[in-house]
Amino acid sequence: MQKRWLIYIIIFITGAVGTATAQQEQKQSTDLQQFQQKLLELQRQMEQMKKEHEAEILSLKEQMQKAVQAEAVAQEQTQQQELEALLQQMQEIAGEEEPEKTPQETVFRFKGLGLQALNPEISVSGDMVGSYNHQAHVRRRTDFTVRSFELNFQSYLDPFSRFKATVPIDDEGVIEVEEAYFTRFNVLDNFNLTFGKFRQQFGVINRWHGDALDQVDYPMPITMIFGDNGLYQPGIALDWTMPQWGAAAQELNLQITRSENERLYEGETLGNPSLLIHYKNFRDLSKDAYFEWGLSGLFGWSDEWQLATATQHDTLGTQVFGADFTFVWEPIERAMYRNIEWRSEIFALNRDLLAPDGSGQDNLQAWGAFSYVHSKIYRNLYLGIRGDYFAPDTKDYAGLFQNAPITPLAYASGNPYRWQMAPYLTWWQSEFVRFHLEYNYADGRGTGGPAHVFLFQVVFAAGPHKHERY
Repeated sequence: MQKRWLIYIIIFITGAVGTATAQQEQKQSTDLQQFQQKLLELQRQMEQMKKEHEAEILSLKEQMQKAVQAEAVAQEQTQQQELEALLQQMQEIAGEEEPEKTPQETVFRFKGLGLQALNPEISVSGDMVGSYNHQAHVRRRTDFTVRSFELNFQSYLDPFSRFKATVPIDDEGVIEVEEAYFTRFNVLDNFNLTFGKFRQQFGVINRWHGDALDQVDYPMPITMIFGDNGLYQPGIALDWTMPQWGAAAQELNLQITRSENERLYEGETLGNPSLLIHYKNFRDLSKDAYFEWGLSGLFGWSDEWQLATATQHDTLGTQVFGADFTFVWEPIERAMYRNIEWRSEIFALNRDLLAPDGSGQDNLQAWGAFSYVHSKIYRNLYLGIRGDYFAPDTKDYAGLFQNAPITPLAYASGNPYRWQMAPYLTWWQSEFVRFHLEYNYADGRGTGGPAHVFLFQVVFAAGPHKHERY
């Protein structure tokens, strides 16, 4: 009996285990089917997303291609328009008639409305100086003068030529033509030709107008050798831009002018011209600095001499030689606020003459130099100092004969000289208005006693040219 119950129990347990196993297998089969369905659904979604992105990528490619094609068409149209405009300009310059247009394209214009373009550009500049002078044997201490009003004219006559003129009027109403010249550009390759009256290219500073100087006055050697207003004479000038010498640019100026400078050629009656040669060499030292140097030579003659008892004729020569150099440092990142400029020139005069005391032919020699440096200490404020030196010759007859003056090129005292120091401050209120404040201290031997001069200058310009140096 007990065995039978044991058999029933075993059979029950075995059936229960089998039922549980079957249920477990059935559950696992159901889970596997659900996983497979989810996997298939995920795969379907991925394929759908891939198709959608492929469509978007294809659309973007088409849009980019259309944009590139539109840009190419726009560039082609722009190039065509620029080519047509350039062709029209070339036809106007060459004087050719425009090609006949179809009636639909013909446009009529009244060109008389543009005749004002033929008028020259006109500018007016003013140079006013106030001074206080403390010097022995000088009674007048203070002064204020309108040193000059300048009328400046400029016009391009055609694509190849330009006209410029400067006419100063001083405070006494005296009108003088300082410059009036016509320049023909590229008369030959790299050659310009100038006719008229112009400030001559002896060194650098002499070429500048008085209202464009870095100081109030021209340096002492220029005023002593060439006169108060420098060297300017009528004639013809040839400017040649020479081939480069390594990294340096070169220029050669040849000027043939009438000898009418009274300081150098007083007594010239034969019409012998003077000849000036100037060579310039320019090179960049870095992106922030450049260096320029030049050599000058002036040659002329005088033929009539006023002696103590009579007038005598003999053609004798005068030569002036010079050298100049300029260094400029101006950092391109701070060019509006910082720079340093250093400029120097030296002059040597050699003149043959007939001594006014009747002692016969003589030779006069003098030399001078100046140097200045200034720096931009603020956006429109400059601080600088200039030093001048001049050594005239020694002649016993200097100053004795009023009809044959040779002062200040020679003095009667032994080994005369004159030097000057001039610190200055310049404020550029704008491109059209400038103020100078300057102190000059001068002294020497045989040329006058010490002098203290305080100068205040106002310079203004009305018109398109501002303060032109050339």
